[in-house]
Amino acid sequence: MSDLSHYRNIGIFAHVDAGKTTTTERILKLTGKIHKAGETHDGESTTDFMEQEAERGITIQSAAVSCFWKGHRFNVIDTPGHVDFTVEVYRSLKVLDGGIGVFCGSGGVEPQSETNWRYANESGVARIIFVNKLDRLGADFLRVVQQTRDVLAANPVVMVLPIGREDEFKGVVDLLTRKAYIWDDSGDAENYTIEDVPADMVDMVEEYREQLVESAVEQDDDLMEAYMEGEEPSIEDIKRCIRKGTRTMAIFPAYCGSAFKNKGMQLVLDAVNDYLPSPTEVDPQPLTDEEGNETGEHAIVDADAPLKALAFKIMDDRFGALTFVRIYSGRIKKGDTILNSATGKTERVGRMVEMQADERTELDSAQAGDIIAIIGMKNVQTGHTLCDVKHPCTLEAMVFPEPVISIAVAPKDKGGSEKMGVAIGKMVAEDPSFRVETDEDSGETILKGMGELHLDIKVDILKRTYGVELIVGEPQVAYRETITAQVEDSYTHKKQSGGSGQYGKIDYIIRPGEANTGLVFKSSVVGGNVPKEFWPAIEKGVASMMKTGPIAGFPVLDIEFELTDGAYHAVDSSAIAFEIAAKGAFRQSLPKAQPQLLEPIMKVDVFTPEDHVGDVIGDLNRRRGMIKDQNAGVTGVRIKADVPLSEMFGYIGSLRTMTSGRGQFSMEFSHYAACPANVSEKVVAQVKERKAAEAKK
Repeated sequence: MSDLSHYRNIGIFAHVDAGKTTTTERILKLTGKIHKAGETHDGESTTDFMEQEAERGITIQSAAVSCFWKGHRFNVIDTPGHVDFTVEVYRSLKVLDGGIGVFCGSGGVEPQSETNWRYANESGVARIIFVNKLDRLGADFLRVVQQTRDVLAANPVVMVLPIGREDEFKGVVDLLTRKAYIWDDSGDAENYTIEDVPADMVDMVEEYREQLVESAVEQDDDLMEAYMEGEEPSIEDIKRCIRKGTRTMAIFPAYCGSAFKNKGMQLVLDAVNDYLPSPTEVDPQPLTDEEGNETGEHAIVDADAPLKALAFKIMDDRFGALTFVRIYSGRIKKGDTILNSATGKTERVGRMVEMQADERTELDSAQAGDIIAIIGMKNVQTGHTLCDVKHPCTLEAMVFPEPVISIAVAPKDKGGSEKMGVAIGKMVAEDPSFRVETDEDSGETILKGMGELHLDIKVDILKRTYGVELIVGEPQVAYRETITAQVEDSYTHKKQSGGSGQYGKIDYIIRPGEANTGLVFKSSVVGGNVPKEFWPAIEKGVASMMKTGPIAGFPVLDIEFELTDGAYHAVDSSAIAFEIAAKGAFRQSLPKAQPQLLEPIMKVDVFTPEDHVGDVIGDLNRRRGMIKDQNAGVTGVRIKADVPLSEMFGYIGSLRTMTSGRGQFSMEFSHYAACPANVSEKVVAQVKERKAAEAKK
């Protein structure tokens, strides 16, 4: 059995273009996993193996790679930085024990870094900070460290100091050992010398070392006391304290370098060994019941305990369906029969592989702490728990955001329908934030996703990977409806057709509910006028009507339905009769309750050079945006705003034009808000037009 204390399950995450994938490439090169490091900008990196990733120079799906460094085994996941793919980051963080947060030396803490940092905080993932691209113009390690303090509310501890600035950056000083690591210009990570601290940096090194030691000894009261009395702690003691602080997220060790130029990477790898936790040191995953409530039990990491594993990603490739699995406890062997607690069905483990991006190594068995892929699982989806048949359990499920944008698609040629259906089915299994449905009226296939780029990539994958050419409609916004007034009403469903009839009368109040509560059903009926056994049928009837609102047929949000009274017939009343009465009540009363159209509002984070700030703010205002915050940095200004999604189509093109190609932005769903009357009228008119056009067909 492998020693779990030498395992490190780590993720690399950051904003788009901060250098995550390049950092992963250097780690693989240094650990001897690959012999030539590929460059992202040449479309040759190991982990960006999709065509779309190579072309666009961005990471779309997280990739898993295993390698070894100084006796420790790393399972590394390189995650995407673009906000449309945050679901990939989220589910990767769910199964990781530690991470490296990569920041650009000149760009600093960028919009997506914030989202990823927040996800990592929520998932309780310990991290080290790596400030990359220190050879770039405007790069400043200490400024970025300060930004992590100000913007992310983190407590970074400077572990190294850079030698030289921008294009003169040549190495780092390790504050713990007071040694300088200096690389030559060959670009080879191995070509470095260890020297004494440069004379002009001695004072600065002592100042920052003192801060480092103070932050470390705060984690241990005895050491703190000794230090106060003038006793210098040993390097081993300091490391032990930093490890403890990192594990509890009280501190984040901060390193710097240039992944592209191969400078500073060895110290980052040593830090992963020294400070990031092994699988046995993190808080064990909670177990839940079928409703998703925690039971108080946990999946303790132990290879000898019954099997508990989480399927965190499904991927379809040339080898067949791959299910990525993180094993929390127990072992899996080839040929084992395991239980999927979400479906209640058993599955046989055929082939297991260790992933090397898109290459793989066959395995006969795997144990607690491992991240592996199983080939050919039939009914497993992202977030399902795989466990021992005799010891069923459920690990905490993953919660995925609702899509906010949709497009209608149709195959270009008639024969493509079946092919498209099969391909989309596989893609939906891979990506839980990508949904598909068929429009009941028009029969069109509707694809739903997290943003324009998300759907753009999906259409591209359908074309290239599956050979399905599509006709793509205009993007549609996922509007919602709600009510703004209270209505007290009554409805009777009565039907006589020889023999026993149907009868159900309900008196009720419909009122606006609290935000994000959906449908709240309550009953204040006394005296048995509507027997208790019919209440669930009434709730079911109302719930079934929430899918279609009275204004334009969009789903309805946040309504409180209170049953106050009613009547029943001893023979003719049934659950069906009351369910139909509830549906009729909904249809009758919702139009009276001053219904209102709601639109999705996006949290938009724009980065622009200073001389274009006025243009960007003016443009956001024209898009009905509410400016929330504005922060000036060294290389430009960050503007945060809430903007309706309907106004953000094609924004990247406008932003590039306004800022001469230098602006960047990210957006994620924030909340639903009321549509202004003119927008509401326009949306309703468009829906009517679309329905009329479909009726003609």
